[in-house]
Order: sequence, then C-alpha cells, then structure tokens
Amino acid sequence: MNRTRKSTDLAPEGAWVKSSYSSGAEGNCVEAANLASEIGIRDSKDKAGPALVFPRSSWAAFVASLSAGELGIRA
Repeated sequence: MNRTRKSTDLAPEGAWVKSSYSSGAEGNCVEAANLASEIGIRDSKDKAGPALVFPRSSWAAFVASLSAGELGIRA
C-alpha cells in the first residue's frame, strides 16, 4: 500500500538540499534529502507537500542512466 507523506515528516527542513539544476524562474525546483537507506525528492515550492521516496540503489541507477545520456535528456 502506498501512502503519501509530507516531506517535513520524512526529514527536517535543514536536511533538504536544492538541486544545482533547479531554477526558480522556470518553476523547475527540486530538493533531495538523505533518508538513511532511501532518497527523498520533493518540489521546493511545496515544502510541506508530498515527497517521492526511492531506494538508494534505484536512485543511483537513475542518476547513472541520466548522466550517461541513456534517457535522452541532457544533464
């Protein structure tokens, strides 16, 4: 069963780090938090909103694929 949790319930505000690729002008604002065995991702414009949570291994595979250009998106 999936449950949505507020990002502030997952990690304190100081634990969230804004992506260097985020830009407020375009509305693409992403923050990540180290949640021990998982990685939390949230929209920085909605700090009390929901967060996506990924196992570290899945997040690492996603980042590696993105960096290698395998997803058709330039990082």
